[in-house]
Amino acid sequence: MARKESITKEDIIKAAFLILEEEGIEQVTARKLAAKANCSTQPIFRVYKNMEELTEELFVRACDFFSSFYHDIQKQTVTPFVHLGLVYIKFAAEHKKLFQFIFLSEKRFGRSMYDLVNCREGFVNREIQSAASQGCRNPSELFMKMWIFIHGAACMTLTGDYDLGEAETVQMLKDSYQAFR
Repeated sequence: MARKESITKEDIIKAAFLILEEEGIEQVTARKLAAKANCSTQPIFRVYKNMEELTEELFVRACDFFSSFYHDIQKQTVTPFVHLGLVYIKFAAEHKKLFQFIFLSEKRFGRSMYDLVNCREGFVNREIQSAASQGCRNPSELFMKMWIFIHGAACMTLTGDYDLGEAETVQMLKDSYQAFR
């Protein structure tokens, strides 16, 4: 009779995600992961052929986490790009290590920054369509201007240089939209 597997793929990826969220991707090592999952390294390499394969699955999981985070934040305005900007900045502030892993790492597993922010649900596409429906002549160019501003603000949260509250952030994003428009 075959021995029952006590550590599942889901156990491993959950433990890896916890390390990622708490300490960053650099700390997701086989040894540290085995300790977190209460197993040896053998189950890890039974499930994944190498740590790169695990990292790619972790990347997908982190992107899905961002998408869920987006859906959990109530939309406060119809001004294009404001909700997306607010969510992105909040995500950077509340989930620093995940933000760094998804949006600041060179390794994106074939995805552009646009793909990462757009997600499967088309978050950016909807904002561009909204701007067009509100009379914006070049909504893609406006998105680029807004995105540089939004990404800069989000990165400032990582260094502690961004201290605006939610209402101030929303107003700043609305003002930026009007200025860039």
